[in-house]
Amino acid sequence: MDTAPYLQRLNGVIAEVIAPSAAEVDKHAQFPRSNLDALAKAGLLGLISAKEVGGLGEDMRAAALVVEKTAEACGSTAMVVAMHYSATAVIEKFGSADVRKAIAAGRHVTTLAFSEAGSRSHFWAPMGTAASANGGIVLDGMKSWITSAGEADSYVWSSKPVGAEGASTIWLVPSNAAGLSTVAPFDGLGMRGNASSPVKGAGVRVTEADRLGADGGGFDVMMGVVLPIFSLLNASASLGIAESALQKAAAHVGQTKFQHLGQSLAELPTIRAYLAKARIKLDAARALRDDTLAALQANRADAMLRVLEVKVGAAETALEVTDTAMRVCGGAAFRKDVGIERHFRDARAASVMAPTSDVLYDFIGKAVCGLPLF
Repeated sequence: MDTAPYLQRLNGVIAEVIAPSAAEVDKHAQFPRSNLDALAKAGLLGLISAKEVGGLGEDMRAAALVVEKTAEACGSTAMVVAMHYSATAVIEKFGSADVRKAIAAGRHVTTLAFSEAGSRSHFWAPMGTAASANGGIVLDGMKSWITSAGEADSYVWSSKPVGAEGASTIWLVPSNAAGLSTVAPFDGLGMRGNASSPVKGAGVRVTEADRLGADGGGFDVMMGVVLPIFSLLNASASLGIAESALQKAAAHVGQTKFQHLGQSLAELPTIRAYLAKARIKLDAARALRDDTLAALQANRADAMLRVLEVKVGAAETALEVTDTAMRVCGGAAFRKDVGIERHFRDARAASVMAPTSDVLYDFIGKAVCGLPLF
Protein backbone atom coordinates (compact mmCIF):
# COMPACT_ATOMS: atom_id res chain seq x y z
CA MET A 1 0.00 0.00 0.00
CA ASP A 2 2.94 2.33 0.61
CA THR A 3 3.46 2.43 -3.17
CA ALA A 4 0.32 4.58 -3.62
CA PRO A 5 1.40 8.06 -4.79
CA TYR A 6 -0.34 9.84 -1.93
CA LEU A 7 1.44 7.63 0.61
CA GLN A 8 4.79 8.26 -1.03
CA ARG A 9 4.14 12.00 -0.70
CA LEU A 10 3.02 11.54 2.90
CA ASN A 11 6.10 9.53 3.85
CA GLY A 12 8.28 12.36 2.60
CA VAL A 13 6.36 15.00 4.54
CA ILE A 14 6.47 12.90 7.71
CA ALA A 15 10.21 12.27 7.45
CA GLU A 16 11.16 15.81 6.51
CA VAL A 17 8.68 17.96 8.46
CA ILE A 18 6.22 16.24 10.81
CA ALA A 19 8.44 13.83 12.73
CA PRO A 20 11.26 16.34 13.35
CA SER A 21 8.79 18.91 14.76
CA ALA A 22 6.65 16.58 16.89
CA ALA A 23 8.46 17.08 20.19
CA GLU A 24 8.42 20.88 19.84
CA VAL A 25 4.73 20.90 18.87
CA ASP A 26 4.03 18.96 22.06
CA LYS A 27 6.39 20.92 24.31
CA HIS A 28 5.07 24.35 23.38
CA ALA A 29 1.43 23.39 22.66
CA GLN A 30 2.14 24.79 19.21
CA PHE A 31 -0.36 24.46 16.38
CA PRO A 32 1.45 22.50 13.63
CA ARG A 33 1.08 25.10 10.92
CA SER A 34 4.29 24.14 9.12
CA ASN A 35 3.09 20.52 9.01
CA LEU A 36 -0.21 21.56 7.45
CA ASP A 37 1.60 23.75 4.94
CA ALA A 38 3.74 20.78 3.92
CA LEU A 39 0.69 18.52 3.65
CA ALA A 40 -1.07 21.18 1.57
CA LYS A 41 1.93 21.49 -0.75
CA ALA A 42 1.87 17.72 -1.23
CA GLY A 43 -1.84 17.87 -2.13
CA LEU A 44 -2.84 15.88 0.94
CA LEU A 45 -5.27 18.38 2.46
CA GLY A 46 -7.33 17.79 -0.68
CA LEU A 47 -7.02 14.01 -0.37
CA ILE A 48 -10.77 13.28 -0.29
CA SER A 49 -11.82 16.28 -2.37
CA ALA A 50 -13.28 15.25 -5.72
CA LYS A 51 -11.05 15.34 -8.77
CA GLU A 52 -13.57 17.63 -10.46
CA VAL A 53 -12.61 20.41 -8.02
CA GLY A 54 -8.90 19.65 -8.12
CA GLY A 55 -8.61 17.13 -5.31
CA LEU A 56 -7.07 13.66 -5.28
CA GLY A 57 -10.48 11.96 -5.16
CA GLU A 58 -9.39 9.32 -2.65
CA ASP A 59 -11.74 7.46 -0.29
CA MET A 60 -12.05 6.90 3.46
CA ARG A 61 -9.51 4.09 3.37
CA ALA A 62 -6.88 6.50 2.06
CA ALA A 63 -7.85 9.08 4.68
CA ALA A 64 -7.57 6.45 7.41
CA LEU A 65 -4.06 5.48 6.29
CA VAL A 66 -2.92 9.10 6.11
CA VAL A 67 -4.19 9.81 9.61
CA GLU A 68 -2.74 6.59 11.04
CA LYS A 69 0.72 7.16 9.59
CA THR A 70 0.69 10.82 10.62
CA ALA A 71 -0.29 9.84 14.17
CA GLU A 72 2.73 7.56 14.43
CA ALA A 73 4.83 10.72 14.20
CA CYS A 74 2.61 13.42 15.72
CA GLY A 75 -0.78 12.87 17.35
CA SER A 76 -1.66 16.56 17.28
CA THR A 77 -1.15 16.86 13.54
CA ALA A 78 -3.10 13.65 12.95
CA MET A 79 -6.08 14.95 14.91
CA VAL A 80 -6.08 18.26 13.03
CA VAL A 81 -6.03 16.35 9.73
CA ALA A 82 -8.74 13.94 10.91
CA MET A 83 -11.07 16.80 11.79
CA HIS A 84 -10.24 18.56 8.52
CA TYR A 85 -11.20 15.46 6.52
CA SER A 86 -14.35 14.94 8.61
CA ALA A 87 -15.54 18.48 7.95
CA THR A 88 -14.45 18.26 4.31
CA ALA A 89 -16.75 15.26 3.83
CA VAL A 90 -19.73 17.47 4.73
CA ILE A 91 -18.56 20.33 2.53
CA GLU A 92 -17.97 17.95 -0.38
CA LYS A 93 -21.60 16.86 -0.14
CA PHE A 94 -23.29 20.18 0.52
CA GLY A 95 -20.80 23.04 0.13
CA SER A 96 -20.14 25.53 -2.63
CA ALA A 97 -17.73 24.84 -5.47
CA ASP A 98 -15.50 27.74 -4.43
CA VAL A 99 -14.87 26.37 -0.94
CA ARG A 100 -14.46 22.84 -2.26
CA LYS A 101 -11.84 24.08 -4.74
CA ALA A 102 -10.01 25.98 -2.00
CA ILE A 103 -9.86 22.85 0.17
CA ALA A 104 -8.71 20.73 -2.77
CA ALA A 105 -5.92 23.21 -3.50
CA GLY A 106 -4.76 23.19 0.13
CA ARG A 107 -5.71 26.83 0.67
CA HIS A 108 -8.48 26.13 3.18
CA VAL A 109 -8.39 24.16 6.44
CA THR A 110 -11.72 23.28 8.02
CA THR A 111 -12.91 21.50 11.16
CA LEU A 112 -16.00 20.32 13.03
CA ALA A 113 -17.75 22.48 15.64
CA PHE A 114 -20.38 20.25 17.23
CA SER A 115 -19.64 19.68 20.94
CA GLU A 116 -21.23 22.03 23.47
CA ALA A 117 -21.05 22.26 27.24
CA GLY A 118 -24.83 22.21 27.48
CA SER A 119 -25.26 18.81 25.82
CA ARG A 120 -21.83 17.44 26.75
CA SER A 121 -20.89 14.35 24.76
CA HIS A 122 -24.35 14.23 23.12
CA PHE A 123 -22.99 16.20 20.17
CA TRP A 124 -26.11 15.55 18.09
CA ALA A 125 -28.19 17.87 20.31
CA PRO A 126 -26.82 21.42 20.08
CA MET A 127 -28.05 24.14 22.43
CA GLY A 128 -26.89 26.97 20.20
CA THR A 129 -29.52 28.76 18.13
CA ALA A 130 -30.05 30.00 14.59
CA ALA A 131 -32.57 32.73 13.88
CA SER A 132 -33.73 34.61 10.78
CA ALA A 133 -32.87 38.31 10.91
CA ASN A 134 -32.73 40.99 8.24
CA GLY A 135 -32.55 38.58 5.34
CA GLY A 136 -29.88 36.41 6.90
CA ILE A 137 -29.25 34.02 9.76
CA VAL A 138 -27.82 34.86 13.19
CA LEU A 139 -26.02 32.14 15.11
CA ASP A 140 -25.48 32.15 18.86
CA GLY A 141 -23.80 29.35 20.77
CA MET A 142 -20.89 28.16 22.88
CA LYS A 143 -18.84 25.32 21.47
CA SER A 144 -16.91 23.51 24.18
CA TRP A 145 -14.09 22.00 22.11
CA ILE A 146 -13.11 22.79 18.54
CA THR A 147 -9.95 21.28 17.12
CA SER A 148 -7.99 23.97 15.24
CA ALA A 149 -9.94 26.70 17.04
CA GLY A 150 -8.77 30.06 15.75
CA GLU A 151 -6.49 28.31 13.25
CA ALA A 152 -8.87 26.73 10.72
CA ASP A 153 -10.43 28.80 7.95
CA SER A 154 -13.94 27.54 8.63
CA TYR A 155 -16.10 25.63 11.08
CA VAL A 156 -18.76 23.09 10.18
CA TRP A 157 -21.07 24.41 12.89
CA SER A 158 -24.22 22.91 14.38
CA SER A 159 -27.21 24.78 15.78
CA LYS A 160 -30.86 24.26 16.53
CA PRO A 161 -32.99 24.57 13.39
CA VAL A 162 -34.20 27.96 12.23
CA GLY A 163 -37.79 26.86 11.84
CA ALA A 164 -37.97 23.24 10.77
CA GLU A 165 -38.56 20.17 12.87
CA GLY A 166 -35.46 18.26 13.85
CA ALA A 167 -32.60 18.34 16.34
CA SER A 168 -30.10 20.45 14.43
CA THR A 169 -28.95 22.29 11.34
CA ILE A 170 -25.40 22.47 9.98
CA TRP A 171 -23.68 25.64 8.72
CA LEU A 172 -20.35 26.54 7.16
CA VAL A 173 -19.06 29.44 9.24
CA PRO A 174 -15.88 31.37 8.33
CA SER A 175 -13.61 31.37 11.36
CA ASN A 176 -13.00 35.11 10.95
CA ALA A 177 -16.73 35.93 11.08
CA ALA A 178 -17.65 38.82 13.37
CA GLY A 179 -18.95 37.55 16.69
CA LEU A 180 -16.71 34.47 16.87
CA SER A 181 -14.09 34.35 19.59
CA THR A 182 -11.75 31.68 20.94
CA VAL A 183 -12.40 31.70 24.67
CA ALA A 184 -9.05 30.39 25.91
CA PRO A 185 -5.88 28.87 24.46
CA PHE A 186 -5.46 25.12 24.74
CA ASP A 187 -2.84 23.88 27.20
CA GLY A 188 -3.76 20.26 27.71
CA LEU A 189 -2.30 16.97 28.86
CA GLY A 190 -2.05 15.44 25.40
CA MET A 191 -2.71 16.38 21.77
CA ARG A 192 -1.14 19.62 22.88
CA GLY A 193 -0.77 21.09 19.41
CA ASN A 194 -4.31 20.62 18.14
CA ALA A 195 -5.61 24.00 19.42
CA SER A 196 -8.73 22.38 20.88
CA SER A 197 -10.46 25.31 22.54
CA PRO A 198 -13.92 26.60 23.34
CA VAL A 199 -15.34 29.01 20.76
CA LYS A 200 -18.15 31.46 21.44
CA GLY A 201 -20.52 32.62 18.74
CA ALA A 202 -22.42 35.80 19.58
CA GLY A 203 -24.58 37.26 16.82
CA VAL A 204 -22.63 35.56 14.04
CA ARG A 205 -24.21 36.36 10.69
CA VAL A 206 -24.40 33.77 7.90
CA THR A 207 -26.75 33.27 4.96
CA GLU A 208 -29.01 30.49 3.79
CA ALA A 209 -26.34 29.69 1.21
CA ASP A 210 -24.01 28.75 4.08
CA ARG A 211 -26.35 26.01 5.27
CA LEU A 212 -24.99 22.48 4.75
CA GLY A 213 -28.02 20.32 4.12
CA ALA A 214 -31.63 20.99 5.02
CA ASP A 215 -32.84 23.05 7.95
CA GLY A 216 -33.51 20.49 10.65
CA GLY A 217 -31.51 17.89 8.74
CA GLY A 218 -28.36 18.14 10.83
CA PHE A 219 -28.90 14.85 12.62
CA ASP A 220 -28.98 12.95 9.34
CA VAL A 221 -25.78 14.71 8.22
CA MET A 222 -24.09 13.88 11.52
CA MET A 223 -25.07 10.23 11.47
CA GLY A 224 -24.84 9.59 7.73
CA VAL A 225 -21.82 11.68 6.73
CA VAL A 226 -19.83 12.73 9.78
CA LEU A 227 -20.00 9.81 12.22
CA PRO A 228 -18.61 7.14 9.87
CA ILE A 229 -15.57 9.13 8.75
CA PHE A 230 -14.97 10.74 12.15
CA SER A 231 -15.08 7.39 13.94
CA LEU A 232 -12.77 5.77 11.40
CA LEU A 233 -10.24 8.60 11.45
CA ASN A 234 -10.32 8.97 15.22
CA ALA A 235 -9.70 5.23 15.46
CA SER A 236 -6.88 5.48 12.94
CA ALA A 237 -5.20 8.19 15.01
CA SER A 238 -5.40 5.93 18.06
CA LEU A 239 -3.89 3.08 16.07
CA GLY A 240 -0.99 5.20 14.87
CA ILE A 241 -0.24 6.51 18.36
CA ALA A 242 -0.32 3.02 19.84
CA GLU A 243 1.80 1.57 17.02
CA SER A 244 4.54 4.11 17.55
CA ALA A 245 4.54 3.57 21.31
CA LEU A 246 4.77 -0.20 20.87
CA GLN A 247 7.60 0.04 18.36
CA LYS A 248 9.56 2.39 20.61
CA ALA A 249 9.02 0.13 23.60
CA ALA A 250 10.21 -2.93 21.69
CA ALA A 251 13.30 -1.07 20.49
CA HIS A 252 14.08 0.15 24.01
CA VAL A 253 13.87 -3.24 25.71
CA GLY A 254 15.93 -4.76 22.91
CA GLN A 255 18.83 -2.40 23.44
CA THR A 256 18.67 -1.91 27.21
CA LYS A 257 20.72 -4.44 29.20
CA PHE A 258 21.23 -5.80 32.66
CA GLN A 259 24.98 -5.42 32.45
CA HIS A 260 25.66 -7.69 35.42
CA LEU A 261 23.68 -10.47 33.69
CA GLY A 262 24.64 -9.74 30.12
CA GLN A 263 20.95 -9.82 29.16
CA SER A 264 18.64 -7.35 27.47
CA LEU A 265 15.23 -6.54 28.91
CA ALA A 266 13.75 -8.30 25.88
CA GLU A 267 15.20 -11.57 27.12
CA LEU A 268 12.83 -11.51 30.10
CA PRO A 269 9.72 -13.63 29.41
CA THR A 270 7.48 -11.24 31.34
CA ILE A 271 8.54 -8.31 29.14
CA ARG A 272 7.95 -10.32 25.98
CA ALA A 273 4.54 -11.42 27.24
CA TYR A 274 3.48 -7.83 27.89
CA LEU A 275 4.55 -6.81 24.38
CA ALA A 276 2.94 -9.87 22.80
CA LYS A 277 -0.42 -9.08 24.41
CA ALA A 278 -0.13 -5.46 23.27
CA ARG A 279 0.66 -6.60 19.72
CA ILE A 280 -2.37 -8.88 19.61
CA LYS A 281 -4.71 -6.17 20.91
CA LEU A 282 -3.37 -3.60 18.48
CA ASP A 283 -3.61 -5.96 15.51
CA ALA A 284 -7.19 -6.83 16.50
CA ALA A 285 -8.13 -3.15 16.71
CA ARG A 286 -6.63 -2.53 13.28
CA ALA A 287 -8.53 -5.51 11.89
CA LEU A 288 -11.74 -3.99 13.26
CA ARG A 289 -10.89 -0.67 11.58
CA ASP A 290 -10.27 -2.42 8.27
CA ASP A 291 -13.49 -4.43 8.58
CA THR A 292 -15.39 -1.22 9.30
CA LEU A 293 -14.07 0.22 6.06
CA ALA A 294 -15.12 -2.95 4.24
CA ALA A 295 -18.58 -2.86 5.83
CA LEU A 296 -19.15 0.74 4.75
CA GLN A 297 -17.86 0.12 1.25
CA ALA A 298 -20.14 -2.91 0.81
CA ASN A 299 -23.07 -1.22 2.60
CA ARG A 300 -23.30 -4.24 4.87
CA ALA A 301 -26.12 -4.59 7.39
CA ASP A 302 -23.64 -4.36 10.26
CA ALA A 303 -21.93 -1.21 8.97
CA MET A 304 -23.37 1.15 11.60
CA LEU A 305 -22.56 -1.29 14.39
CA ARG A 306 -18.97 -1.37 13.16
CA VAL A 307 -18.91 2.45 13.08
CA LEU A 308 -19.99 2.50 16.73
CA GLU A 309 -17.41 -0.14 17.66
CA VAL A 310 -14.36 1.13 15.81
CA LYS A 311 -13.66 4.34 17.72
CA VAL A 312 -14.10 2.86 21.18
CA GLY A 313 -12.20 -0.29 20.20
CA ALA A 314 -9.16 1.65 19.01
CA ALA A 315 -9.32 4.25 21.78
CA GLU A 316 -9.38 1.72 24.58
CA THR A 317 -6.68 -0.35 22.87
CA ALA A 318 -4.44 2.70 22.62
CA LEU A 319 -4.89 3.29 26.36
CA GLU A 320 -3.80 -0.26 27.09
CA VAL A 321 -0.92 -0.39 24.61
CA THR A 322 0.60 2.92 25.67
CA ASP A 323 0.24 1.90 29.32
CA THR A 324 2.09 -1.32 28.49
CA ALA A 325 4.82 0.63 26.70
CA MET A 326 5.31 2.79 29.80
CA ARG A 327 5.34 -0.26 32.04
CA VAL A 328 7.92 -2.32 30.17
CA CYS A 329 10.27 0.63 29.71
CA GLY A 330 10.10 1.61 33.38
CA GLY A 331 11.55 4.94 34.45
CA ALA A 332 13.10 5.57 31.05
CA ALA A 333 9.60 5.92 29.57
CA PHE A 334 9.08 9.07 31.63
CA ARG A 335 11.90 10.82 29.77
CA LYS A 336 10.85 13.14 26.96
CA ASP A 337 13.64 11.99 24.66
CA VAL A 338 12.33 8.39 24.60
CA GLY A 339 9.05 9.66 23.16
CA ILE A 340 6.72 7.11 24.73
CA GLU A 341 5.23 9.42 27.35
CA ARG A 342 4.01 11.77 24.58
CA HIS A 343 2.14 8.90 22.96
CA PHE A 344 0.82 7.87 26.38
CA ARG A 345 -0.64 11.36 26.88
CA ASP A 346 -1.95 11.70 23.32
CA ALA A 347 -3.74 8.34 23.59
CA ARG A 348 -5.88 9.66 26.45
CA ALA A 349 -7.80 12.07 24.21
CA ALA A 350 -9.83 9.69 22.03
CA SER A 351 -11.77 8.02 24.84
CA VAL A 352 -13.18 11.36 26.01
CA MET A 353 -13.84 12.91 22.59
CA ALA A 354 -17.55 12.87 21.80
CA PRO A 355 -18.99 10.39 21.35
CA THR A 356 -17.02 9.19 24.36
CA SER A 357 -16.15 5.56 24.95
CA ASP A 358 -18.85 5.31 27.64
CA VAL A 359 -21.52 6.72 25.32
CA LEU A 360 -20.45 4.33 22.57
CA TYR A 361 -20.56 1.34 24.93
CA ASP A 362 -24.15 2.31 25.71
CA PHE A 363 -25.03 2.59 22.00
CA ILE A 364 -23.39 -0.74 21.21
CA GLY A 365 -25.24 -2.35 24.11
CA LYS A 366 -28.53 -1.00 22.79
CA ALA A 367 -27.75 -2.39 19.35
CA VAL A 368 -26.87 -5.79 20.84
CA CYS A 369 -30.15 -5.82 22.77
CA GLY A 370 -32.18 -4.71 19.77
CA LEU A 371 -33.11 -1.37 21.33
CA PRO A 372 -33.36 1.93 19.42
CA LEU A 373 -30.21 4.03 19.73
CA PHE A 374 -32.04 7.33 20.23
